[in-house]
Amino acid sequence: MDIDAELQVRGELTDAELDALHAEAFGHPPEPTPWRQRLADHSLTWITARLDGRLVGFVNVIGDGGAHAILLDTCVAPDLHGHGLGRALVQGAADEARRAGCEWLHADYEPGLVDFYERGCGLRHSEAGLVRLR
Repeated sequence: MDIDAELQVRGELTDAELDALHAEAFGHPPEPTPWRQRLADHSLTWITARLDGRLVGFVNVIGDGGAHAILLDTCVAPDLHGHGLGRALVQGAADEARRAGCEWLHADYEPGLVDFYERGCGLRHSEAGLVRLR
């Protein structure tokens, strides 16, 4: 990583700042989301990244209570793409999932992110299924 962002396991954050980062990273209007409650209720862990106090990166890891962990909501502020922050977040998530006893780390990603996840982060390609529920 070529920027001086601070990565924190289970880092503090507010719903509003993660709403803003998520919206910016995924290109949608901010939507009020109870992030902190979701993290407390469902996450194995999460990693935050801050630069000069600003939340600039985030990844969530959920687990099945056994061998599997899943990356969700990996996001980096668009003005910081290309500095290795996303790779550092995914590596931190993998390290924490391994420490928790997981054997497998899964991620679902769109075709435009294949280079990032497979070449940049070392994930192996696998087929997955998806059903839209609403």
